[in-house]
Amino acid sequence: MNSAGLDVSILLPAFTAGLIVAATHVPLGMQVLARGIVFIDLAVAQVAGVGVILAHSLADEPVAWAVQGAALATALAGALLLTWTEKRWPEVQEATIGTVFVLAASAGILLLAGNPHGAEHLKDLLVGQILWVTPAELAVPATVTAAILGAWFALGERLKHVGFYCLFALSVTISVQLVGVYLVFANLIVPALATRNFRRNRLIAAYTVGAIGYASGLAVSAFLDLPSGAVIVWAMALLGVACYAGGQVNRTG
Repeated sequence: MNSAGLDVSILLPAFTAGLIVAATHVPLGMQVLARGIVFIDLAVAQVAGVGVILAHSLADEPVAWAVQGAALATALAGALLLTWTEKRWPEVQEATIGTVFVLAASAGILLLAGNPHGAEHLKDLLVGQILWVTPAELAVPATVTAAILGAWFALGERLKHVGFYCLFALSVTISVQLVGVYLVFANLIVPALATRNFRRNRLIAAYTVGAIGYASGLAVSAFLDLPSGAVIVWAMALLGVACYAGGQVNRTG
């Protein structure tokens, strides 16, 4: 145990990063759940991760905009591919998404095969390093997130397939570099799934699950000196189960 790890100067930027991710992933997750394409986030996040790995493979110390550009380009390519497959073969879209994920994951491993620090880079990509996010790294993600939210709440269900997937790709590109692939996926699915039976205030309840999941997970991981991303995923999942059970009671009561 490490009570010294409960440092507000470290935990507050990490918590803020979590809120930035939750801001877009909660409403997008509800749409993903409604469309029945729950693994899209995992696939697009993994594709964006390949872009990050590729940028680092081509340059020893790539500039931030180059990494973001590579991640966005690959994420958009993956999103547009899934848009095309959804129109062409809608009956097997979930299987297609799974195939894209495993291909992207395998591509990442192949790109890191000759890197002596490949295992460490892969771990950072999957689990993330949210505990070490600095305030300076949050300005651009916060600005892009505000723009995504503006477009989402202004257009909502009027977004066509291409528009939805492009917003999704942009959101994932920002998120995966802040918190990692696993936490991005959990943030998309768990709050939406936990509140699916809520008749009122569903969005507020889903945001609450995400926010408390980040706060409690960060505190526990810092105190026990455990990987933050993994602990937050579990904290969010446990809160999601409790929230879902509460929703069931309200529904039948």
